[in-house]
Amino acid sequence: MPKIITLTADNLEEHGFFCKMSARKSAGWKAKRDWLMARFEEGLQLRLLGDGERGFIEFMPGAKCWRAIEDAEEFVVIHCLWVVGKSRGQGFARDLLAEADTWARGHGFRGVAALTSRDNWLIAPGVLEHHGFRRVGRAGQVFELWAKADGIHDDPRISGGWTQKAAACGPGVTVLRSAQCPYLEDAAAKARAAAEDLGLPFKEILLKTAEDVRRLSPTPYGTYALVKDGQCVSYHYLPEKDAKRALSAPAGARHNG
Repeated sequence: MPKIITLTADNLEEHGFFCKMSARKSAGWKAKRDWLMARFEEGLQLRLLGDGERGFIEFMPGAKCWRAIEDAEEFVVIHCLWVVGKSRGQGFARDLLAEADTWARGHGFRGVAALTSRDNWLIAPGVLEHHGFRRVGRAGQVFELWAKADGIHDDPRISGGWTQKAAACGPGVTVLRSAQCPYLEDAAAKARAAAEDLGLPFKEILLKTAEDVRRLSPTPYGTYALVKDGQCVSYHYLPEKDAKRALSAPAGARHNG
């Protein structure tokens, strides 16, 4: 098992945070760094695989998590779990999940929860099922909420109200995003370029708090959404050509989370 590095405000600059490591001067990387610095004070935890392995896990107390999840006060919620390249298939996801579980129970929480996706950009549900999680909620055809806890407990739940939240964006193209993922500044720029190329009005809404995520996000992912004329087109990063294709699709073909 490789060394697992606990990231803190004191060693973040030394180790980075895995994503966009080759672009430390980019606006997205700097925004994520600043976001992490603020979240460490709220209990956010970040673990990196060491010894040349490639993977990480990010999690925090459910009451302050940046996913559109409710009633998670007794849980730790995983934002991201990612093991890539040569490190896949060696059990490192299990080791990183164990870090979240150990921290949760050591700090008085009753379990761990995570949002999954059957599309992409989030943990695949089979990963959590394989490690003892059970499904406790669904949203549309894409998102599921999984939890792992001992004994009798009340499960967290996915927020809801997606249609109304998307409709509240109004006409034209809207991007809602936070700094939780360093790739989303690029995603917003590509969506803007696609909208301009199509002659569509564009606006961007920055989600600055976990409360904003639950109140405004038109999908459970919470951290990013691309909306056209009050309907959600995508919840994750799209290259410009894909964003243009999605924005050009008939309304009935759009993603609704």
